[in-house]
Amino acid sequence: MTRGVVVAAYDQLAAEGYVTSRQGWGTVVNAIARPARPDRRPTPRSGVRYDFRPGAPDVRLFPHAAWGRATRAAMQTLAAADLGYGEPHGLPSLREALAEYLGRVRGVSCDPDNIVVCNGFSHGLSLVARVLAARGCAEIAVEDPGQPRMREQIAWAGARCRAIAVDDEGLRVDELAASPARAVLTTPAHQYPTGVVLSARRRIDLVDWAEARSGYVIEDDYDAEYRYDRQPVGALQGVSPNRVIYAGSASKTLAPGLRLGWLIVPSALRDEIIAARDLTDRFTTAFAQATFAELLGRGDLDRHLRRTRRIYRQRRDALLGAVEQHLPGARAAGIAAGQHVVVRLPDGMDAAEVAATAAREGIVVHPLDHYSARPAHNQSSSLVMGYSRHKSPEIEEGIRRLAGSTGSG
Repeated sequence: MTRGVVVAAYDQLAAEGYVTSRQGWGTVVNAIARPARPDRRPTPRSGVRYDFRPGAPDVRLFPHAAWGRATRAAMQTLAAADLGYGEPHGLPSLREALAEYLGRVRGVSCDPDNIVVCNGFSHGLSLVARVLAARGCAEIAVEDPGQPRMREQIAWAGARCRAIAVDDEGLRVDELAASPARAVLTTPAHQYPTGVVLSARRRIDLVDWAEARSGYVIEDDYDAEYRYDRQPVGALQGVSPNRVIYAGSASKTLAPGLRLGWLIVPSALRDEIIAARDLTDRFTTAFAQATFAELLGRGDLDRHLRRTRRIYRQRRDALLGAVEQHLPGARAAGIAAGQHVVVRLPDGMDAAEVAATAAREGIVVHPLDHYSARPAHNQSSSLVMGYSRHKSPEIEEGIRRLAGSTGSG
């Protein structure tokens, strides 16, 4: 080895901070603190034994085999062009499959060109809110109670929220009409979280309001596939395609981790929403889009829904039965649908206190007033309870322990 190579090596080590050379002392190796390895162990669930939070499916029911078959089929037919910088509003194959599926199952009226594929409902809402705010729609009405995250999403997009009350017939359209809002976010098929359905009279009133105000209804159709006692009401979008922005996702039917959602947008907003999509994150991964298109086209989603409807109905029945047995005086509210129920506690029980006491026993429940934008005294004795995460025996045991923690059992 030549002297020049050795000198060059020492110079490189000194430049990188590994050694220090000082005249008269020679070369000394520096003490280098080795960075700590990140802890990659999964974060513990803090002692949670029974998780009755609403808003998520049982991902253990994900149709792995069907998804695998659809993935293999999609990879055989995916064009090379689809792996490039694709169209912001989604693969044509998925938009066509969604138009057929949603028209058949939800009664929507749309052309595939009016579908914008997005990364779940929250992402779609942020696009819509941005476009409406840019059009001068400074205030978007929301249901109260409603999902707090949606209020945060609207505020982040640059619009203000206007809370509109919900009663036994759904959104109070008269209160909406008295506000300056020109857009409203609503869950007409199964109000989140109260579980009521927007009445036929108010559906008409809401469409009339949108027409008269030149406004827009953002329809969050988050779990309409899960109705257990009858067919769900059709999508509001089918009644007024020019005034209703329809939003859905695969988060409740398959898994939130897929990050797949869709908007059906009126033609007047189409180009602006597609442009907003292009400027934010360009497009959704082609592999997931192509696979989901295959899943729809092969009928695998329909089969998955038939299976999970049966399972979730059994779990809902188990929850209602356990509440009746272990919490005398409590009663469930809302239609037989979705993946959660509202439980009105017996007189004298405060939902916040029950939730706090239950948490100490490893039981997670949410008070209804957690979802309210404004204080509401009539919600302080209600819990919102999801039943999707546990099998029936676990649900029964969890409710029994919940009752015991409150002194009711």
